[in-house]
Amino acid sequence: MDRTSTRITPSEAALPDRPAPAPRGLPWPSLLVLGGTAFVMVTAEMLPTAVLPEMSAGLGVTEAQTGFLVSLWAAVVVVGSLPLVRLTRRLDRRSLIVWSLVGLAASVAVTALAPTYPIAVGGRLAGALAVGLLWATTNAYTADLVADRDLARAVAVVLGGATLGTVLGTPIGSLVAQGVGWRAAFAGLAVAAVVAAVLVRTVVRRPTATTPIATTDAAQAPITPTDAAPTDDQATPASHAASGTLRPMLAIVGLVALLLVGHYGVYTFVTRLVDAPAQAMPGGVGGMLLAFGVASWLGIVLAGRFGARTARVLVAGAIVTAIAVAALALVGVHPAVGIAVVVVWGVASGALPALAQTMILRLAGTERRSLAGALIPVVFNLGIAIGAGLAALVVDSSGVAALPPLGAAVVAVAAAGLFLVLRRPGAAA
Repeated sequence: MDRTSTRITPSEAALPDRPAPAPRGLPWPSLLVLGGTAFVMVTAEMLPTAVLPEMSAGLGVTEAQTGFLVSLWAAVVVVGSLPLVRLTRRLDRRSLIVWSLVGLAASVAVTALAPTYPIAVGGRLAGALAVGLLWATTNAYTADLVADRDLARAVAVVLGGATLGTVLGTPIGSLVAQGVGWRAAFAGLAVAAVVAAVLVRTVVRRPTATTPIATTDAAQAPITPTDAAPTDDQATPASHAASGTLRPMLAIVGLVALLLVGHYGVYTFVTRLVDAPAQAMPGGVGGMLLAFGVASWLGIVLAGRFGARTARVLVAGAIVTAIAVAALALVGVHPAVGIAVVVVWGVASGALPALAQTMILRLAGTERRSLAGALIPVVFNLGIAIGAGLAALVVDSSGVAALPPLGAAVVAVAAAGLFLVLRRPGAAA
């Protein structure tokens, strides 16, 4: 009987074992659960605004003091996210998500049972720390789950849950507070966080390695300022896929922060800006805000469809956002004009978080994924806080009509900066 043997060359024998590549397509169960986690996180952040009158009366404080619980939350996320990520960087990311959700559930329960305002503040402080770590870890873990070609779609799915937290989570909380009481709304959210933790533990899968294995020297090589990020259409060295490109990533982070300052500064006073055209909408201003929310969700869906052209679509979205914000000065011309401007603004600005997050994670590479995941909630919360604060100063000094041109100018500067950074050869993805 003939015996056949396979010769193994020395070069083949020296190659390390390679993990099987991840299957094409998205891990839908895992991403939908992470999207549900994002829903819980956003609802937890914004719930005091939805139950403002009831919570203020129940704790015996002013509505301004209750509103401060949201600002405090954002500040704690900004300050606490990076240190927490550094402290937990060696721990398993899926387990971190599970235990952070458990911590969030406990903090929300403390708020629900709080007999006094200081205890409610303590509950919110703990919840903000948990959510800061949750956002950072969920961002990084989403990128761990998919190949680079599917990153934009995966991010869009998870952020879709965050948008639903604004569109559905806070209104549901408001209805529960009006019907049963504000404490019941917080108690229900605590239960939702526990359910999310169980689902993450039982449904969300472990990541499958897709990054090519680098040699030791390449993987440990320092990053130079001229390093270029991989594109979707190019094969890239393993060292670039692992190490990422630090300077372009930080530039994008700063420009996205500037863009958010302009966008959220104007959005803070959206109810006053669209009051006239909203009268033609069913539900008035509430109906207009619902239209904006639905348009934002549509923007996230569209962002996921353009994953292969993230850089170009990000710049285009920033430009359209600047135009729409400037056009808010014209919403009083006719109700149809006002509605069209708000819808375009919602679609364009809704796509930006998913596009920006995809760009930042892609530029970070696998080695800096935790850093990128932590920077994302920091930059978003900073943009919202600074934008709202500066907008309030503008309105106090010059009136609400001054906001659209100023906000559009800030967004336009950010769009120009994004174009300049991403037009470098190899910096786009």
